[in-house]
Amino acid sequence: MAEDDNSQEKTEEATPRRLEKAKEDGQTARSKELATMAVLIAGAGGLLMFGTHLGASLEAIMRDSFTLERSAIFDTRHMSVQLIASAKEAAWALSPILVLLLIAAIAGSIGIGGLLFSGKAIAPKANRMDPIKGLGRMFSARSLIELVKAIAKVGLVMAIAILILNARTEDLLSIANEPAIPAMEHVLWTLGWSFFLLACATIIISLIDVPFQIFDHQKKLRMTKQEVKDEYKDSEGKPEVKGKIRQLQREMSQRRMMQDVPTADVVITNPTHYAVALKYDPDAMGAPMVVAKGNDQTAFKIMEIAREHKVEILRTPPLTRAVYHNSDIGEEIPDGLYMAIAQVLAYVFQLRQFRKGRGEKPGMPDFPIPSSMRRDV
Repeated sequence: MAEDDNSQEKTEEATPRRLEKAKEDGQTARSKELATMAVLIAGAGGLLMFGTHLGASLEAIMRDSFTLERSAIFDTRHMSVQLIASAKEAAWALSPILVLLLIAAIAGSIGIGGLLFSGKAIAPKANRMDPIKGLGRMFSARSLIELVKAIAKVGLVMAIAILILNARTEDLLSIANEPAIPAMEHVLWTLGWSFFLLACATIIISLIDVPFQIFDHQKKLRMTKQEVKDEYKDSEGKPEVKGKIRQLQREMSQRRMMQDVPTADVVITNPTHYAVALKYDPDAMGAPMVVAKGNDQTAFKIMEIAREHKVEILRTPPLTRAVYHNSDIGEEIPDGLYMAIAQVLAYVFQLRQFRKGRGEKPGMPDFPIPSSMRRDV
């Protein structure tokens, strides 16, 4: 079987069970380029949005750190107090950008594949430490693809950087004629937007990498036709095993049913085909209940047990067929048969009284059966 599997091509899409198992093992489509793009764009955008506030905070920290009053010279706690205040100011200034980067890092990581926690993905594996297999991975087709991607990324970023420099050449040269403070602001503004445009270049890389990673992941999970058949057998069970289970379930159900026959008040029969055992407890039931029913051999077994336990047996072929086909074991009889079964129970009660010498022998009544519930066979 293993040889057959190796010779077969993996042409079948992964089944839901295979996909679920892959997730449990920590295998899902991931794109490092998407995560890198999200972090770079978030960082560049954060600097543009909060750069002014960050610059003002850093200026305040520098001014306070290099300004020393005469009274502070003799205060031994001044340095630690100033350090704590500067750290708080820096943390407050950086927090918006750091939060933005954290959100971008998480969103970029789960952008494809979704959120996934799996201990198997980080568990140590001996085959990862095998130097021969390590060399094989280094010179594999996947490594070649990653190398081509890296070269393409560097080339793309360099091309966009050259375009930005060409577009900003005159603007950058004009900074030399500006005063110091406006020139610094101009430089920072130019660097911020240039960094943002370079970060946007990674969008192109992500648009190529994301579909490739999804395709590559799906390709890895493909299955041979034999694997699909084996998985179906494992999940659904072999037909002969399922048949045996159903047979055992029927036998167990039949044994339980036969155990209830002695509790019945009456068994009605179509002697050669059907038998139905009925029970009625006015204090616990709203209507008579079917405790057992069967045809052919099962019917004969029900009648045999009924005789052994002296349960009354009545030959009522039309009524027996109607009850058999319109009711299930453990359920009350349908509304349309209430009157007929009530007459059966009354007849059985009168028959028992007659046998005790307390009345005349009753005649078999004509049980009313609705035409919609009649069965000829």
